[in-house]
Amino acid sequence: MPADDGNALGDFLRDRRTRLDPVSLGLKAERRRTPGLRREEVAQRSNISPTWYTWLEQGRGGAPSADVLDRLATGLMLTEAEREHLFILAFGHPPETLYRAHHGITPRLQRVLDALPFTPATVRTATWDVIAWNRAATVLLTDYAKLPPEQRNILRLIFCEARVRSAQEDWLGLARYVVASFRADAVRAGASREISRLVAELSAESPEFAQLWREHGVAGQGDGVKRLHHPELGLLELEFSNFAVEGRPDLVMTTYQPAGGEEAARMKAFISDRTGQDD
Repeated sequence: MPADDGNALGDFLRDRRTRLDPVSLGLKAERRRTPGLRREEVAQRSNISPTWYTWLEQGRGGAPSADVLDRLATGLMLTEAEREHLFILAFGHPPETLYRAHHGITPRLQRVLDALPFTPATVRTATWDVIAWNRAATVLLTDYAKLPPEQRNILRLIFCEARVRSAQEDWLGLARYVVASFRADAVRAGASREISRLVAELSAESPEFAQLWREHGVAGQGDGVKRLHHPELGLLELEFSNFAVEGRPDLVMTTYQPAGGEEAARMKAFISDRTGQDD
């Protein structure tokens, strides 16, 4: 843990502490000798003793546990990048991945999706819940807005929705890929509890899912081709690409591009007709 004064962890904690605004956190707007929160206030917000926190800033008392670091990250309102940096300073490596359920994305990421008017794009979690999409995805793939949140899950749609199943040119190949990729994503994100619950529900509803899950296939994120039968456009061949979301290791953005020029023209005309967009 190299640092100019040998106490990089303490320096970082002190810096983050001084950047917090007491008033915005509901503390008294009284005169303070230094900016930010007092050590005692950070300790209280982090549910650790003031003495222990003071020692951490002073570089005394040994390395804190991962639990203490997580409490400090919460108490200091650290971003995900700052939390990772905190763990690296303390242990020399990033924190173990801990899955956290998310119900939405940032407005900035939604604007990225919306900037692709003729490219269907979605954002999914590690458990393959779709939490964001653009207009092109709504028009061409699935109108997620009309589905209850618990049904916006790609595995549920593929294995439990007859409409989605019948639209696939190679349903079994797609299903096998999805199950293998889902297994890798969920395990990588540390979502073991969420995996167990979803797997039990899907196995009870779909014998095909139960069989594929027992195969223990694992597939990484990447590119591929999806062939589906659209009710109005006929057979479409779409090249899909998966992208990690910066700062959100639990999220993946997927885009779908037409494989050929003729399909691209048909898709663009179809989406334009339903959204009033020309370019």
